[in-house]
Amino acid sequence: MIGFNVQVARMTWTVFAIALLIYALYLIRQTVFIFILAILLAYMVYPLVIRIERYTPRRVPRTATVTIVFVLLIGILAGIYLAEYGQKGWLGSATRFINDILLSAPSIVIGLFIYAVVVARTGTFSGFAGVLALALIVIPVVIRTTENILSLIPNALREAAYALGTPKWRVVMTVTLKAARAGVITGILLAFARIAGETAPLLFTALSNQFWTSDLTKPMASLPVTIFKFAMSPYENWQKLAWAGVFLITLGVLLLNILARIFFRNRA
Repeated sequence: MIGFNVQVARMTWTVFAIALLIYALYLIRQTVFIFILAILLAYMVYPLVIRIERYTPRRVPRTATVTIVFVLLIGILAGIYLAEYGQKGWLGSATRFINDILLSAPSIVIGLFIYAVVVARTGTFSGFAGVLALALIVIPVVIRTTENILSLIPNALREAAYALGTPKWRVVMTVTLKAARAGVITGILLAFARIAGETAPLLFTALSNQFWTSDLTKPMASLPVTIFKFAMSPYENWQKLAWAGVFLITLGVLLLNILARIFFRNRA
């Protein structure tokens, strides 16, 4: 188990480093400081990955937690690029086009895509495939929300910072992003509320498991799939458990929406 966690941590770190490198290359024509910032951020995140993998309890899916962190970073960084750097370039237009396609794609299509790319090649359903399917649903929402919120920030704030001689990367990190943090966090919460009840992509990727497991290389249970199985059961007590699961998901989504509204109202 420890060896597997180390391997997954290294693989996740490699993917995240590549994403940061691509992001830095996108912005290198604007300023070299973005590349330096990406490298420093990568070195700061790597010890965090090791600590999460080492100290998170065994019954918590550790790699899924790390993947969520990376998904949020990729979505926020892409949204920042589109709002601050990619207004006119071909890369920004292409990124928005692909993001719009992912936003409008049905979740079952995303599940089939991950099934063909990951499950069919590995020969087994896995929790890792489920994480990838849900990530493709979350990332476009986070990107669009981040871009829209940053676009609402008045240009007067940016111009005031530029007048003081502040470089653009510092304006983005300390002025624009700080002013838009309430909206960005709201978008993140709503994105996770969207995937809370997704069943179709998990049926093609993580499948299900009647036993608890935190091994992402094996089929993994999820509440939406469990609700689907119990609701189709002829046993009355199983159907009651399915309704209990529906109540838990509904309550969780309601709490996320309430939290988002309260946070946005107090920080706006």
